Amino acid sequence: MRLRLDLRVRPARSRGLIRPIGLASFCDVTLHLPWFAEARAKSRLLLCAPVCGSMAFATRQFVRKMTSSAARAAAIRHVTVIGGGLMGAGIAQVAAATGHTVVLVDTSEDILKKSATGIEGSLTRIAKKKFADKPEAGQEFVQKVLKNISTSTDAASAVRTTDLVVEAIVENLKTKQELFSALDKVAPDRTIFVSNTSSLPIADIASSTARLDRFGGLHFFNPVPMMKLVEVIKTSQTSQETFDTLVDFSKALGKHPVLCKDTPGFIVNRLLVPYLMEAIRLHERGHGSKEDIDVAMKLGAGYPMGPFELHDYVGLDTLKSIIDGWNKMEPENPLFAPSPLLNKLVAEGKLGKKTGEGFYKYK
Repeated sequence: MRLRLDLRVRPARSRGLIRPIGLASFCDVTLHLPWFAEARAKSRLLLCAPVCGSMAFATRQFVRKMTSSAARAAAIRHVTVIGGGLMGAGIAQVAAATGHTVVLVDTSEDILKKSATGIEGSLTRIAKKKFADKPEAGQEFVQKVLKNISTSTDAASAVRTTDLVVEAIVENLKTKQELFSALDKVAPDRTIFVSNTSSLPIADIASSTARLDRFGGLHFFNPVPMMKLVEVIKTSQTSQETFDTLVDFSKALGKHPVLCKDTPGFIVNRLLVPYLMEAIRLHERGHGSKEDIDVAMKLGAGYPMGPFELHDYVGLDTLKSIIDGWNKMEPENPLFAPSPLLNKLVAEGKLGKKTGEGFYKYK
């Protein structure tokens, strides 16, 4: 009996799809064929016009998608970071380490010098681990990254040819709006603006500019060189092209981007801050000491730090600023209620590790 594989195709109106009889025949026949005949039958199926056409189409779509993604990532080569604090310096470092040309801007030369020293120290530590057996290669790595970073106290001049402006200044809406309003007048129309705010509405910040479609949020986490997550925030007026470009830029930095709506706290802080505030309220009510609450969350929940340790690490002034802002937006929300103890410590200048005392004392 002669076995024959039927690979007839549908009429042209069905766009050349393989008839079900062909696939059924293929399955039935190959079960009874020796391996070489089965291989020949598979080859005939894979090389038939409809399958080849489908494979070619899928390949073209994949290449088109990858090319488009690469083009968007390549569109951001020059980055201007406004704010020379820990976050700004960290963002500048990771951008420079991934081949971007970076200008780090601050109003103070002293802050910029400290930022440059901090970046070099961070890169040196990374190089010692990455090039443990090749110290010379480690030094080359450090110098190569540092060459990609320059500093300036003139924000207007720094943004005139930039592709992306990343703002990482004080968490104050009016201050951010004034900054972006000024930069909007001198930056190229193509330039994308983003804020690294952890709590303020992106749309409110963007309202001070005329580029609402090219304005979004990139919320990095401290320490930036170590933390993989980036929250990419899209407002109702952020264009899809801008959003896709920011996602691709985040990936180019070696980060893992997650999409967030423009809501209070986005994802991480919306869950984290109420938890931190409830720990303070628990302590205020006398339901547990700060030491016991920290130990309980580390040993019971497996957290690397207790809430009060994290308070001091983040900065009590930062936490107060966030919760005060949310309380203004949603005063009826009990999760956003202010804390008398937190307010007292901030008023006394006890802001955490950076001042030597917060909920705990530090030498």
